[in-house]
Amino acid sequence: AGALPAPDELDRLRHHLAALAAEKERRQAEFAATKRQIVACMEELEHVPDSTFQREVVCEEEEVFCLSEDNLAALRALLQQLEARKAQEQALCKELRSRILVLWDRLRVPAQERESLAPHVAGSRSKTTLHALQSELSRLETLKLQNIRNMVEAIRVELADYWDKCFYSKEQRESFGPYYQDDFTEELLQQHEEEMAHIKLYFEKHQEVFEAIRKWEGNWHLFQELERKATDPSRFNNRGGNLLKEEKLRAKLQKALPKLEEELRGRLELWEQEHGQAFLVNGRRFMEHVAEQRQLHQLEKEREKQERQLKKSRQIEEEMMYGSTPCTPSKRRVLGTTTPSKARKLNTTAATPNSTIRSALGGSVFHSPASHPPPSGSKVSICTPSPGGGRGPCSVM
Repeated sequence: AGALPAPDELDRLRHHLAALAAEKERRQAEFAATKRQIVACMEELEHVPDSTFQREVVCEEEEVFCLSEDNLAALRALLQQLEARKAQEQALCKELRSRILVLWDRLRVPAQERESLAPHVAGSRSKTTLHALQSELSRLETLKLQNIRNMVEAIRVELADYWDKCFYSKEQRESFGPYYQDDFTEELLQQHEEEMAHIKLYFEKHQEVFEAIRKWEGNWHLFQELERKATDPSRFNNRGGNLLKEEKLRAKLQKALPKLEEELRGRLELWEQEHGQAFLVNGRRFMEHVAEQRQLHQLEKEREKQERQLKKSRQIEEEMMYGSTPCTPSKRRVLGTTTPSKARKLNTTAATPNSTIRSALGGSVFHSPASHPPPSGSKVSICTPSPGGGRGPCSVM
């Protein structure tokens, strides 16, 4: 009984003590970390410890707390409980803020009244914030009932905007009958609020598809505009390289549009399979709308082409009937025509020596009947005929 332990027994004891020390250290670290999280949650929730266990966790020294497995499990459960409560209050505060902002806009609450609640609306998550938000919402709800007509009209403006975003057809819009009623009651207001919540949820759920459709429409309208410019003769008068830029953009859109259409086709087919109904855009399937737009565009191009051909044919007929008008006047003078100034010049020079007149018909040159004067300084010999017809004597003058 008084024998010393064997060496292997001592080794096992040492390992056991080392394991206990490591486990204690681990539990102390877990307790410290969990305690910090619990204290932070309680401060954020403005929660005061209301049980003996909570007071032991928060108020007692860490060395005093019993680090048993049951206590650590209870500690983890307390932290989960506080975090769940915090998440619940955060979600509630978020919802209250959203409703308050909507009512502020619809009731047109002045900025001065909003400033007092601005810190709570900005994102604080304290208990005081929750009470402040609840109080403000209650005040706005009372004010809402006093301004039912203004509220309904404000919601109708929002509804119309969301209908446009969701590509609602005329029939879809008219299916919501309360939109067209003029008896402004609390029931009518509630119907509008429910429809507003429904359309918002529908838009948020399919926002990516709506954005892709809007992108296609924007590119399609731009492509049509560039196509019209490509057939405009005046486009060659532009400066600064705009013509080249437009041609590059038109070629880019011509390649991008079919790809975007195929992407949309796949998305819409998947959506229709999941929901078991057609995805409507302006009351019809979107790909049917795309096919119709392309057909109308082709018909418009054919119509413009026929108009150009018809205009050209009429121009040719007019030229054949009336003759074409030369672009520049001819510089060649028609035979037999003389300008008045030249005619006056010819008349005044006809009686002068060395004057000539060019015939308009044959171009012949006629010498003036006046004799040519002798060279300057020369003498003229005059011969008189003899009575017999021979040459008589000549005298020099």
